[in-house]
Amino acid sequence: MIKFGIIGTGAIATQHIKCIQLLPDAALVAIASSNKERADTTQRQFGITCYDNYLDMMDIEKPDIVVICTASGNHLPPTLAAAMRGIHVLTEKPLEINVERADQMIATCKEHQVKLGVVFQNRFHPNFIKLKTAISENKLGRLLLGNAYIKWYRDQNYYQSSTWRGTLAGDGGAALINQGIHTIDLLLNVMGDVKTVFGKIQTTLHPIEGEDLGIGVLTFTSNALGTILGSTALYPGYPERLEIYGEDGSVVLEAGNIKSWHLKSELPIVQIEVPTASGATNPMAIGYELHKMLIQDMIDAVVNDREPKVSGVEARKSLALIQSIYASSSIDQPLSMTKQ
Repeated sequence: MIKFGIIGTGAIATQHIKCIQLLPDAALVAIASSNKERADTTQRQFGITCYDNYLDMMDIEKPDIVVICTASGNHLPPTLAAAMRGIHVLTEKPLEINVERADQMIATCKEHQVKLGVVFQNRFHPNFIKLKTAISENKLGRLLLGNAYIKWYRDQNYYQSSTWRGTLAGDGGAALINQGIHTIDLLLNVMGDVKTVFGKIQTTLHPIEGEDLGIGVLTFTSNALGTILGSTALYPGYPERLEIYGEDGSVVLEAGNIKSWHLKSELPIVQIEVPTASGATNPMAIGYELHKMLIQDMIDAVVNDREPKVSGVEARKSLALIQSIYASSSIDQPLSMTKQ
């Protein structure tokens, strides 16, 4: 039985509580919140011991794995504290708000020989796995173009509901690094490393520090091209899309569903629907089945002493790309990714 502790009591923590309670080889021993009132409320709601200091939770309960559900800019300190205590870490995306802080997390976990996993649960979606399998079997041939479109909408209440949302210190930006990063992670996992990027970001609708509209034009190391469009300003919000085009076919996923599957070697598959929700208009519309798969993978990684399927090194790639889009936009010039 693997013992879990959760750090943070925001909305996403509820998803993790449900998942851990459903897994037969997992036990949720405690939760920690930075706010005593929220800690007390969470304890009453779920009947789980809740601390108002995560260091006390780690030292007293001694979990095997901690799940970090704090603001993005607060992932580093609890990760370092856990690693130094020999506790494995599973953190919500993004890994942190910049690669410098992310690299500290990766290095410290490696130094103390603990696993570092990151919550990119969409990699476990069966349709994405089907796409990855087709590519590994060379059914699409040489990849030519990959697009990630996240045309979502958030009203101002969303940004006002948490003091860190849309801030540079707490969120690291906004639409790309928070909402768009899931689909960007899938794009990179399919298309591979990026050679150059030209980015443009704007804050068009919301009074926030970060962007609510961002675009990236990519050249991959394979010389394939790609585009990214991420927004929280496009009313009413549309399901996220991943489009992959190769010399022998193309696949389009929308909110995880197969919208188009056309390969020269197979009959086309169109409109295969599976129970998947999109966060296009409601951040809590997503289910928790994919989270459960990811947490189970983290358990297996700890038990079998292997890297999680979404390790810190893997999760760093999307963060580095988004940071380069921001940097490119600030100087209005394309940037090389070779040093990222």
